[in-house]
Amino acid sequence: MSNHIYNIEVATAKGDNKTLESYKGEVLLIVNVASHCGFTPQYQGLEQLSLSYRDKGLRVLGFPCNDFGAQEPGTVAEIEQFCSINYGVTFELMDKVHCIGDDKHPLYQWLTEQATPAEDVKWNFEKFLVSREGELIQRYSSKVTPDDIDLVQAIENAL
Repeated sequence: MSNHIYNIEVATAKGDNKTLESYKGEVLLIVNVASHCGFTPQYQGLEQLSLSYRDKGLRVLGFPCNDFGAQEPGTVAEIEQFCSINYGVTFELMDKVHCIGDDKHPLYQWLTEQATPAEDVKWNFEKFLVSREGELIQRYSSKVTPDDIDLVQAIENAL
């Protein structure tokens, strides 16, 4: 288990491995996403956040996850196509991960250990805001929409 987010390796949707070091100096909004969830329309708001703040240093990273209600059963290619066709997603989608259980991805291990309270992800579309310095700023439940004033203000403050 890494003690720093930048040491954690992730797989892109194309299957390439990279460490989060490549995002150092940027604000990250990390979201576990799913295509068949009641919160799936949040893709639209996440894309809007990405478009609005990308040039200022925000990176929205979507991590497809099938851990909750089997609501992300597709392949990564199917997920990318769904997001592009239905929501015009241009922010970065990664390879599928597990957010809970024995196979929990090291990123979600780190995020949930840094959060207060330090507990497992509860459902799809939980959001973790990470500072330019790689520190967890805040965790947001699935019910917090991307246009929520507290989330938007926290992003603006971090930028």
